[in-house]
Amino acid sequence: MDFKLPELGEGVHEGEMVKWRVQPGDKVRFDQPLCEIMTDKATIEIPSPLEGTVTALQAREGEIVHVGQVLIVFEGGQQTVSIQQEDKKPIESIQVQKKPVIQQEGAIILAAPSTRRFAREQGVELVSVVGSGPAGRVLREDVEKMLQHHDAVEPAFTTVPFRGLRKKIAEKMRQSKDHAAHFTYVEEADVSELVRVRRELKEAALRDKVKVTFVPFVMKAMAQALKRVPSLNGTLDEARGEIKIYRDVHIGLSIQTEDGLVAPVIRDVQSKSILTLAREVDALAQKARQKKLTREDVHGSTITLTNIGSIGGLFATPVINYPEVAIVGLNKIARRPVVVDEAIVIRDWTYFSISLDHRVIDGAIGAEYLKEMIMLLEKPHLLLLGA
Repeated sequence: MDFKLPELGEGVHEGEMVKWRVQPGDKVRFDQPLCEIMTDKATIEIPSPLEGTVTALQAREGEIVHVGQVLIVFEGGQQTVSIQQEDKKPIESIQVQKKPVIQQEGAIILAAPSTRRFAREQGVELVSVVGSGPAGRVLREDVEKMLQHHDAVEPAFTTVPFRGLRKKIAEKMRQSKDHAAHFTYVEEADVSELVRVRRELKEAALRDKVKVTFVPFVMKAMAQALKRVPSLNGTLDEARGEIKIYRDVHIGLSIQTEDGLVAPVIRDVQSKSILTLAREVDALAQKARQKKLTREDVHGSTITLTNIGSIGGLFATPVINYPEVAIVGLNKIARRPVVVDEAIVIRDWTYFSISLDHRVIDGAIGAEYLKEMIMLLEKPHLLLLGA
């Protein structure tokens, strides 16, 4: 009698033969472990569904085996579990054991293929269902009872497809967290003078229909600070073992849209004026919200700025736009009492955060860069010395 590898779980079609627990000539009893198979989800101990003598093993340890493949040939095999499913096919018996093997004893799950299929369609793990059939067999009505109980205690919900931009954002964030060694540095800033200068420039720019926010000032300060600390304006090419440091500053600006976060690029920031940057930021923001960004709009950034301040909060720890090595966080600006020259005064105060890839940028270098950037924002007239 041939014993074939049974179903290993939802969406699992193969596994690695880790260890044989029997050898040719062994007499096997019902439920005796035959082998251990490792999939990408679990290590599974396969029990014997019959009694008999092993005459041949059909796979080697370390070999990839597939569902339905013959694993063992038995002589005089006798089926000891004679329960039959509704369509007269033998039931399946699998012993599932999540990794690591030493942490949990496996449990026999007896169920007809039609019951297994129904459970999969309903998103129910058979291991969580108490079977009421013979020998603990899980019946369809057992799954239905569990669903009814679940519906009674589970709050109502709706589902949103996890695809498109949302899925791409997830993939990008996971890639960043998997590769970059994140650390975040935070520094406070007195931006009272910046608030005053921006207010004056905003009023003057409105005549030319240009919307001036704090973002162009921060971008300009980022670019000028990179002249002193250029290592943050780069990317890490792990495949080639190279750190690329760029001469030109192309800043990716995180913009929230109804579909999710996008980061269109403002190019050559180092050579543009505050007003020019303001025009480009406004144009790109409108383009993003109208879903009209092109591939060229979102590729080629060398460092990124995320503006959390428009929403609120004290500060955040932004995720690096991999393979870049730095991202700056612009946070909420608020009026608060502070001590200046032994006196308590009201100032416009904020915090700037910067997340860095510690594989490339040391803490002292990141702190030096942020302090240089803040100095320029606390004395915004210095920004006007640029283009």
